[in-house]
Amino acid sequence: MKYLLLFVYILIINYNVHAQSKNIKKFIADYASQHQFNGTILIKKDAKIIYHQSFGLAERSFNSPIKNNTKYQICSITKTFTAVLILQLMEQGKIDLNKKINSYFPSYKGEGGSKVSIHQLLNHTSGMKNTDTATDAHFMRYGIGFYHKPYTLEEIVDNFCSNPLINEPGKTFDYNNGEYMILGRILEIIYKKPYEKILEEQILIPLHMSNSGIINHYKLIPNLATAYYEGKNIKLIPNIPLYIEDFSAAGAMYSCTTDLIKFNNALFSHQLINKQTLNQLLTPGLDDYGYSVWIRDYKGVIDKYKRMERYGRIQGANCAWFHYLNRNVSIIMLSNTNLTDLGDFAFRIGKAVF
Repeated sequence: MKYLLLFVYILIINYNVHAQSKNIKKFIADYASQHQFNGTILIKKDAKIIYHQSFGLAERSFNSPIKNNTKYQICSITKTFTAVLILQLMEQGKIDLNKKINSYFPSYKGEGGSKVSIHQLLNHTSGMKNTDTATDAHFMRYGIGFYHKPYTLEEIVDNFCSNPLINEPGKTFDYNNGEYMILGRILEIIYKKPYEKILEEQILIPLHMSNSGIINHYKLIPNLATAYYEGKNIKLIPNIPLYIEDFSAAGAMYSCTTDLIKFNNALFSHQLINKQTLNQLLTPGLDDYGYSVWIRDYKGVIDKYKRMERYGRIQGANCAWFHYLNRNVSIIMLSNTNLTDLGDFAFRIGKAVF
C-alpha cells in the first residue's frame, strides 16, 4: 500500500510539472507573438534548465533565424562582470571600496578623484555629470556622444569621464556609464593589462564561456545577431553605426544564453566571489540599486519573491536578467530589437513559473 501511494504521488508530481511546463511554453509563445519578441529566452529552476527557446531573425537582410546559440550584445550586463572583477580585488586586499578614485588612479584628472569612492562608482552615486544624456530623437539625428569614433578606454576616461561634480557624492542616484568606465580603467591600472584580457583571464576562461567577449568593430564575431531599432516615426532599421567597444567596461560585451547561465550559476554558488561579498553586491541602496544590479521585492499571494534585476540596452540591442534570490530561479532574455518590454516579459514569466 505504501509503495502504491508513493507511485501515485510521483505520478501527480510529474503531471503537475508537465502541466506547468506546458503552460509556461504557451504563455511565452503567446506573449512573444503579441509583443513582437525577437530573441532567445532561457529559464533555469534549481539545477535544471526548464525552458530554452528562440524567436525571430538574427539578420533580416537574409532572413537568418535566431537559434539558441545565437550571440547578442549584452550591453549593461557587462557592468556586473566589471563589478565582480572589482570585488575580487577587494577580497584579495588590493582595493578598499571606501577609498577614493585617486588612491588607485593617481592620474585621474576629474574633480571627483579625491572625493568619490569606489563604492560610489559601483552604485552610481558619484555625483558626476553624466556621460550619456542623448534622447532617442537626438540619437537618430546626431548619434550618441563619443561612440562614433574608436577610442581606448584610457582616452575615453581622460576625455569624457572626468566631468565635474553636479551632486554631492553618495547623495543622489544617477545611472552613468562613465562610472563603470572609470572602474574598468582602475582594473587596467592594477592588473597592468587591457580590460578585455582581465575579463577573459578572471571570468570567461575559468567558466568556459567561449561564446562571450568584448565586441570590436575590427573583429568578426560568428553568429552575432544584428541589432535593429524602431523609434518614433521610424520603422525597424539596423542600429546606426557605433563603435560598441567604446562602451568598454560599462557595456561592450557579447554573449549567449548558455554562457550567461554559466556566469549566473558561478556567481550565485560563490565560485567568483564569496557569500559575504555577494551580499554586498546585492545590498540595495538608492533606487534599490546594489553594485551593478537592482534588487526588487515582489509580494506574492503566498510568499515574497525577492529578485535581482539587470537590464541592458543600446538602442536595438536589448536584454534582461532576473534571478529570484529565495526561489533559485533565473531568467535570461536576449533580444536584437527594442520592440518588446523585456522587464514586463521577464516579470510575467516569473509569475508563471511560480
